[in-house]
Amino acid sequence: MGLADKETVQRVELLLKDLSLTPEDRVVVVPSLEAAANAEAQGKGNDGIFCGAAMELRDGTIITGNNSPLMHAASSLVLNAIKRLADIPDKIELLTEAITGAVRNLKTDILKERAVSLDLEETLIALSISASTNPAAQLALEKLTELRNCEVHMTHMPTAGDEAGLRRLGVNLTSEPNFSTKNLFMP
Repeated sequence: MGLADKETVQRVELLLKDLSLTPEDRVVVVPSLEAAANAEAQGKGNDGIFCGAAMELRDGTIITGNNSPLMHAASSLVLNAIKRLADIPDKIELLTEAITGAVRNLKTDILKERAVSLDLEETLIALSISASTNPAAQLALEKLTELRNCEVHMTHMPTAGDEAGLRRLGVNLTSEPNFSTKNLFMP
């Protein structure tokens, strides 16, 4: 992202080489790459962009997520993780069509945004609204604190809303140097 000088990056690369380490030695890197590849193979993703994310829970379980027209990979990842922690089956929806439809309407019809896909901050807000009427969403919401200090890797640089949400959750995040959009300016 250009936040560190070239010398710092070179020192880290030398350190990795001296220790015979590669990025793939981080347990969440390969699953995130596989999540993106699986999304592409299944025709998922959003506008020809296929992003994956992986998280290692405290018990060592690896959870993955990928982007879609509805949500960013970080959003999918966090929802999958808290559903797992709350023992909520995959087929149970935490965000109803009424809530996602209202957000879609706000983003496209009122704010005139092109993309409907929810970043993590938007997803967490939608989840908290859903929790007021959905006991499963309330149970999942309570599991968010268990994500603190979990390891996360993404196949792309997080958008501002994803990065802020992941930072507030307290996860340890790394990412590939890829953009999650074809647009020059990320929202």
